[in-house]
Amino acid sequence: MEDVPKIEDSVDTGCQQKDPEPGEVAGYDEGEEYLSIWVHSIEDTEEGQAYKASVDSFNEAYDGKYFADIEFVPRNDSGGGYSDKVNASVMAGGLPDVLTVDGPNVSAYAANGIIQPLAELTEEEESEYLPSIIEQGTVDDELYALGVMESSVGFYYNKEIIEEAGIEIPDADDPWTWSEFLEILEELKPLMEEKDGYPLDMTFPVGETSIYYFAPFVWSGGGELVSDDGLTVDGYFNSEQTAAAMEYFRTIVENGYMSEAPIDHLFESGRAAFKFDGAWEVNTVYTSYPDIELGVAPYIVSDDWDGGTYTPTGSWAFAASSETEDIEAATELVKWMSGVESGIRIWEMTKSFPSTYEAFENIDVFQTDENYSALYEQLSNYGHPRPKTPVYPQVSTSFQEVLESVALSGKDVHEELDKAVERIDSKLERYTRE
Repeated sequence: MEDVPKIEDSVDTGCQQKDPEPGEVAGYDEGEEYLSIWVHSIEDTEEGQAYKASVDSFNEAYDGKYFADIEFVPRNDSGGGYSDKVNASVMAGGLPDVLTVDGPNVSAYAANGIIQPLAELTEEEESEYLPSIIEQGTVDDELYALGVMESSVGFYYNKEIIEEAGIEIPDADDPWTWSEFLEILEELKPLMEEKDGYPLDMTFPVGETSIYYFAPFVWSGGGELVSDDGLTVDGYFNSEQTAAAMEYFRTIVENGYMSEAPIDHLFESGRAAFKFDGAWEVNTVYTSYPDIELGVAPYIVSDDWDGGTYTPTGSWAFAASSETEDIEAATELVKWMSGVESGIRIWEMTKSFPSTYEAFENIDVFQTDENYSALYEQLSNYGHPRPKTPVYPQVSTSFQEVLESVALSGKDVHEELDKAVERIDSKLERYTRE
């Protein structure tokens, strides 16, 4: 998760938007409209090459009308680099026409005036994308961004262990409830002790992972972490639904269903029956742990689940900056970079999920492989974006801190949630001033 640029924190560095003359950039010819585009990756990576190929195909398709010029601004290990350059360009000028933005930060980029609403898409164009992509990119009923890729978290199981225990995996539309899953974990505990393991391979790491993997426990109970407008957390982040989810994790820890200290490759070594992990785990197991018989179970739900969306989503998107002078042209580039051809390419080169139905339907593995098919169905039917708020980084950090304090340290859940609300509110102040 990157730091979100803030207009008031920007420093005048003399940045100016790149505006070359025809002929000064290879391929940019007289009569074409120049469009600059920044991406967050290194050029020589698979992701970087996928973006470059999409820009090249855009330039070929729009030859004589538009010319897109890609610039690679890699993030560093702490998530800076890219966001630092965006930050320095906000006040000084110099933002490109189009730029990448991490899905959970779309609201913050919009609130800070970094991006602007896209030109209106037709109903048919919007319907090409997964609902989670449109929801992620929409702020105050206006569409700001279109994801080039989508993501999800799988609830994985070891088929051999589950069969040995005589456990039946439920259907996608009838997932285990919290109570039912606790019974399953208790049933598995003696078997996994024999294998020197645990029923569940789960941790609560610092960073984006915790809210990405475990916010669904709040959502499936009917809760949300922020209000619809993203400006209120009191009554949401510290709701009874959030408290119940945190206490559920405490129960899992107290009953010894997971290790309090992380154990590397517990699931992959056959010493755990279940694991929550990103969609990339499928490819990891297939390529590096072929002896594991992998399955994807439906994400477990609160006992109060009403059938609504609740599974994790969200990844990098393209948006038009507030400085572009031709929103129609910028929107054409955004649509191209996030469209079917680009989505198929991003899958083929990086194994990141695409964002459109047609791309999924044209990738054979999502029809023929049961695990990839299960993840696609989960995304299509139950995908739920992460909280949309201009202070998303603070919400994400606070979620992990409360989860660790309550689940691992046994601290009072209501006190911890209320303290987190105070911290988040202090960040929200500048957005809620009248």
